[in-house]
Amino acid sequence: MLVAAALVPDTATLVPGVTGGAGPVHGLLGPAMSAIEQLMALSPDVVVVVAPGPVDRVLGGTVSSSLGAAGIPDAQVRWPAQDVTLEDDATSRVQPSVASVVALHLVHRAGQPRAVRVVEVTPAAGADALQALGSSFVAGRRTGLVVVGSGSGRHGPDAPLADDDRAPAYDAALLADLADASPEARARLASADAGVAAELAVRGWAPWQVLVGATADVPVVARLLADEVVLGAQHAVLLWTVPV
Repeated sequence: MLVAAALVPDTATLVPGVTGGAGPVHGLLGPAMSAIEQLMALSPDVVVVVAPGPVDRVLGGTVSSSLGAAGIPDAQVRWPAQDVTLEDDATSRVQPSVASVVALHLVHRAGQPRAVRVVEVTPAAGADALQALGSSFVAGRRTGLVVVGSGSGRHGPDAPLADDDRAPAYDAALLADLADASPEARARLASADAGVAAELAVRGWAPWQVLVGATADVPVVARLLADEVVLGAQHAVLLWTVPV
């Protein structure tokens, strides 16, 4: 059963030191840590990180939380890289995506979960398969999800991709549904057009489909802890809990 889900941004700038010697470029780290700490306080049997990745895959074995593969030297990062042993088996060591590494850093700082899984998803799987995947995560054990993803990356001249005037309205509606989490809001999230999300460089579409599948028809209480446009991309932190 699902006990809670912490929704956090997929930006590496959550990890102190990534932006160099300058101060934080946003105020999202504190709320993100708070969301995961509140999830951990519920003592889930397993924490499942669901993050965007290059392919659909379940990571296993021992992985590193180094951001070196993203071109960020370990010496620059103020949180040391850790070797994390995941619950799933793996025949070869695979480096997690940047989004997964960010989540592993946050989870490590928040406490020591009983078990950790990392699942990376892409829109290619399709909404139905992603929602079915989410449903499979919450069969049996008390499960906490750390869902990594962000809204449109097309806000204004600082955006990583060209500005798109649809982005503000799209993200406003998206945040409203994530902060509502009613059955009607979750139905809208479940039916969100993957093509439009791709056009707007929305990194959270696939992870949020998994989240919708994991919640199914259970009641959810949602809280928006922070939202901010950073370097042209919409980020937000939320906590979804399932009342006992």
